[in-house]
Amino acid sequence: MGLPAIVLWAAVTGFSLWLVVEGRALILPFVVAVVLWYLIATLRQFYARVRPCPGWLTLIFAVATVIALVAVLVDLTLANVNAVVDAAPLYQANLVQHFGNAAAFFGIAELPTIGEIRNRVDLAGLVTSLASGMATFVGNVGIVLVYLAFLLVEQGHAASKLDALLGGNAGRIAHVRHVISRINSDIRTYLWVKTLLSVVTGAVSWVVMKAVGLDLAEFWAVLIFFLNFIPTIGSILGFVFPALLTLAQFSEPLAPFLIVAALLGATQIVTGNVIEPRMMGRTLKLSPLVILLSLALWGSLWGVIGMFLSVPITVMALIIFAQFRQTRPIAILLSDDGNIAHLENDNGEGEHTE
Repeated sequence: MGLPAIVLWAAVTGFSLWLVVEGRALILPFVVAVVLWYLIATLRQFYARVRPCPGWLTLIFAVATVIALVAVLVDLTLANVNAVVDAAPLYQANLVQHFGNAAAFFGIAELPTIGEIRNRVDLAGLVTSLASGMATFVGNVGIVLVYLAFLLVEQGHAASKLDALLGGNAGRIAHVRHVISRINSDIRTYLWVKTLLSVVTGAVSWVVMKAVGLDLAEFWAVLIFFLNFIPTIGSILGFVFPALLTLAQFSEPLAPFLIVAALLGATQIVTGNVIEPRMMGRTLKLSPLVILLSLALWGSLWGVIGMFLSVPITVMALIIFAQFRQTRPIAILLSDDGNIAHLENDNGEGEHTE
């Protein structure tokens, strides 16, 4: 590779990094729209398997399903924010009481006054911030749906654009389509398995929370569903948040706290460490260290949404790097055990040969 090519690639890489960091407000809605587009494609395949029908009909069913899910999410989230606002005084009073009891139990001589505790446990301020965040989220949903609509319109012309971009070279077209097909297949597998297990985890958690009598069980079940897409940290938060809410809700919180923490924690462990690896198979065998580093990287760049997207982005990088001889060492480092033979191109070199 000559010096001009190196300079060009360095410039492209630098601009891409700058765009990822500084163009977050522009890129994030589009990236989320791409994820929803993948989800629609996955649902189309599912509906086609359940009952064969014309492609346009499965597309309508899939789009309607995704839009309905987004609408339910927005409505449920906003409704429960109002419920939290109404319940905040009770939660705050219970927390103040628990802090006082804990201080007395540990023999702290100088107890903080009720006013000091109330100032430190500012649930009203927290709820206001949450409501503001939800309003921003709802505004972004509209942008995401607009991007999604254009992606659905443009997907019909993707094949012809690819042929024109590659100059009609049949060998190169076949190779690029192979890479794209592999990416699409593995991302759809990830979304399908994760979505199914997240639904199961959220449903089981809802039953437990309802049985205990925890407020806002539906809201927490939906939150657990989405947190399940975040590796490791999401699973922990999925039972820590509801368990902590028991401390704020109940005047005698020990039994509810232990029940919620134990049963929700067990659910997360079984689905995440037993069922999910069996369903995922070898397709997404990423190194656990790589998953954590990816989670930290994309979380620092794009916040919570970056955490949701960290695994799909890493899987996509693994598949692409495995296709080319020069980048195959990076793919080996990203993988769990270094075995990427199932990802390599069929010609054995990982690159198209004329």
